[in-house]
Amino acid sequence: MEENKEHIIFEITEAILENVEQLVNTQNDKAALDFFNEIHYADIAEILDTLTLDQATYVIKLLDSEKTSDILSELDEDVSSKILNNLSAKEIAEELEELDTDDAVDLIEELPEERKETVIAEIEDEIFAAEIKELMTYEEDTAGGLMAKELVKVYESWTVAGCLRKIRAQAKHVKRVHSIYVVTKEEKLIGRLSLKDLLIAKNESKIADIYIPKVDYVHVNDDDEEVAKVMAKYDLEAIPVVDDKKCLLGRITIDDIVDVIKEEAEKDYQLAAGITQDVDAEDSIWMLTKARLPWLFLGLVGGIGAALIMGDFEDMLKEHSVLFFFTPLIAAMAGNVGVQSSAIIVQGLANDDVKGSVNTRLIKEMLLAAFNGVVLAIVLFLFVWVYKGEVATALAISLALIVVIIVAGLIGTFVPLFLNKRGIDPAIATGPFITTSNDIFGILIYFWIAKLILGI
Repeated sequence: MEENKEHIIFEITEAILENVEQLVNTQNDKAALDFFNEIHYADIAEILDTLTLDQATYVIKLLDSEKTSDILSELDEDVSSKILNNLSAKEIAEELEELDTDDAVDLIEELPEERKETVIAEIEDEIFAAEIKELMTYEEDTAGGLMAKELVKVYESWTVAGCLRKIRAQAKHVKRVHSIYVVTKEEKLIGRLSLKDLLIAKNESKIADIYIPKVDYVHVNDDDEEVAKVMAKYDLEAIPVVDDKKCLLGRITIDDIVDVIKEEAEKDYQLAAGITQDVDAEDSIWMLTKARLPWLFLGLVGGIGAALIMGDFEDMLKEHSVLFFFTPLIAAMAGNVGVQSSAIIVQGLANDDVKGSVNTRLIKEMLLAAFNGVVLAIVLFLFVWVYKGEVATALAISLALIVVIIVAGLIGTFVPLFLNKRGIDPAIATGPFITTSNDIFGILIYFWIAKLILGI
């Protein structure tokens, strides 16, 4: 029965939140402990996000460090940092000692600079404190910034019998053992050890005789997105991290990579929406304005450019006013096709699926756009012909649509590939940048073709 209970999804309701607030406000320690000890730390973190700072701090101080350390690592950064500021350096150190080194670093990085050293000094385990200091030297968006020091490793010179004893000792400090890494006496990573091979081997056998030399690894300075690609490609739950000499430094587990993928997806989504900074709904109006205004300004410039183009064709619009009414359609189709093309390319680049030459990709996109453009142009031609009874006008608008769609597809394909080659995030190309540029090109092509066909 207990086993089934663990798989039930906990749902936070208004009634539960009211009960929690009552328990906290009355400081009913026993009832609060009974309640919180029955639910997962991730659900407690979600509840604390709804409480005031004083209420959340009360809960953190009430529960034992083993549970609250996990809760703090799950909380929104703003909330956890405020709670940490309400705790003493000793209390924070106790929380950190219950976490893996990578999670401990994530928490300590939320503290003001002047408090970091004070907190580290309060950590009783000197080795743990030294490992935290080491991890803090790596850039956040690198393999070093993601890795944890906790792992299980064995030396090639060990015997199977001695290896088993030492693995048991190491495993006490590792929450989940994904792999057993084999190193030389110089700490150089040379392979991994199969648990099955270890168990069936004779006690006097050397690890050097039974280990598997093939092992995937990443360099400590590798970009976190590259690490995510490697782990996804080889379906890894964990991957070791090495330095220039291939010495084993730590390991990265899949839960950290899921966070990287989530953060990258959020960043790409914001870029696609024309938001250039990492912001959320709770940020100040000033922060949100700084993130949004540059792309809005680009849209304004693009709109002015489109208006100036239309001004150059004022005489043609007077004689063929119907062209004016189809201008939004042409601009919208240009923007839509460009965004579709760029979105496919950006997704392919993110998944490392874009192969072959740029020319091949452009030719394929041109053929696809031409086919889509012809189908849509036929429908548009028939509509304009029936609507206005003017074959030349219908031909001008529909032909312009085909050309506009082809050009928009090519721009939507080329721009993200170009940006990626230059080391710029190609996700920018799925937002207002591509939409605005295609709007301008689309309107220019539309009126130029119309002028050519209608002979004005």
